[in-house]
Amino acid sequence: MTRSCRLYGISPQAIYQRLQRHAKRQKAQAPVEHWVREVRRRLPRLGTRKLYHLLQPRLQASGIKLGRDGLFDFLRECRLLIQPKRRYTKTTHSRHWLRKHPNLLAGLSVEQPEQVFVSDITYVESCEGVHYLSLVTDAASRKIMGYELSQQMRAEDTVKALRRAVKARCTTKPLIHHSDRGVQYCSDLYQRELDKSGIQPSMTDGYDCYQNALAERVNGILKQEFLTVRCRTFAELQKLLAESVYAYNHLRPHLSLGMETPESVHKKASSISELA
Repeated sequence: MTRSCRLYGISPQAIYQRLQRHAKRQKAQAPVEHWVREVRRRLPRLGTRKLYHLLQPRLQASGIKLGRDGLFDFLRECRLLIQPKRRYTKTTHSRHWLRKHPNLLAGLSVEQPEQVFVSDITYVESCEGVHYLSLVTDAASRKIMGYELSQQMRAEDTVKALRRAVKARCTTKPLIHHSDRGVQYCSDLYQRELDKSGIQPSMTDGYDCYQNALAERVNGILKQEFLTVRCRTFAELQKLLAESVYAYNHLRPHLSLGMETPESVHKKASSISELA
C-alpha cells in the first residue's frame, strides 16, 4: 500500500479517508435500495427521473443527500437501471372500403380533459397465445378511460373499451374521438356507438403513425413498464392488466403533467370545468 501511494503521489491517510467516506455514504444510502424495490413492485420499469420524484419526500425526511444524478449512479451500482425494450408488431388494417373520417386534430389545441379521446389497439402475449388490447385514453390528462382485452381483434371488443370510457366521463361537454383508420374503428358498429354517445369521429390521414402518437405512446408505457412478464393464461393477463391500468392512472407520474398522475390531473381539471 505504502509503495503504491508513493508511486501515485497519494498519502495512505487520503485513501483511508476516501474509503471511510464511501462506507459512510453506503450506510446512509442503504434504505434507498429498499425504497426503490418497493416502488418497482407497483411500477416495475419506472425511469430514474420519475423514480427520483417519488423518492424525494423520503430522501428529504431521512436527511439523505442524493440528487437525481446521484440516484442514477446508485441504480447503476446496484444494477437497477431499466434497459429499454424495442419491439413492433402491426395491428392496423387500413386498406378497406369502409368510410374514413378526416383528421380533426390538425391545428387543434387540446387543453382540457374530455376534449379529445385517442384510441388504439395493440397486441399482448400470454403462454396461451396472442391477445389484443383496445385502449381509450384522454389526450389532455393521459388517463386511460377505457380498455378491453380480447382473444381476437374485433370491432365488438373495441366498442367495449369505448363504452367503458364513456361511462367513466366526468363531464358532458363536446368530445372528439381520434383513432387510426383500422377496420375496427371504421366499422358500422363502432361508428354507431360514437354517434349514440354524441362523439365526433376523427382519424389519421393515410398511414402516418405520428398522427396517433399519444395513443401508441400509452400502449408502449403499459407494455414496457407494466406488462413485463408473460402470464400463463388469459385470465392471469386480465388480472395483471387491471392492476397495471390502476397503477398507470393513479401512481405513475408523467413529465408532461408536471410529475402529477393522470387521475389527479383529470379529476382536478374536470372539477374546475364543471364549475365554470
